[in-house]
Amino acid sequence: MATNRKLGRTTDIRLAMLKSGLTDLIWHEKIETTEARAKELKAMADSIISLAVKEKDNFETVDAKVIKAKLDSKGNKVTELVKSKNGKEYLKVVKEETTEKRQKDMPTRLNARRKMMKMLNKVKDEKGNNIDLPSKLFNEIAPKYEARVGGYTRIIKKGPRKGDSAEVVILELV
Repeated sequence: MATNRKLGRTTDIRLAMLKSGLTDLIWHEKIETTEARAKELKAMADSIISLAVKEKDNFETVDAKVIKAKLDSKGNKVTELVKSKNGKEYLKVVKEETTEKRQKDMPTRLNARRKMMKMLNKVKDEKGNNIDLPSKLFNEIAPKYEARVGGYTRIIKKGPRKGDSAEVVILELV
């Protein structure tokens, strides 16, 4: 009977811990953890990467209208003086309309993206900008593994931890 490891935690804490570990593994592509946690994370990581490999090319490119603020040579927004109905003057930002090519996910890829977002936490970089981990999975990680059939992660044993003698391993993407 196949069951998952309890890892000495209640369900909600265990799921949050595994979600954090999987997020760190996808973001850094290598983490150091205990052997039991690594075995649980390995199964989750392999399933999410195989989902990304399967759906990586399932999109169409569409033209989208984008309305942006017009910028001057210094990168500041261009404003114009406008008079309101009651006679007061105020500055209004000048906007320009352009078209951009964007990727539109097909339904199965959109479903895969939602599954990934359910399994991963949101991540911010050093500057505070949001990082899109499903896009990283589709655009960076999946092309590396498209020729592989499975086994996207490996566990390297490091030895016992000093404090509690727990077996420490390095879990990394191959």
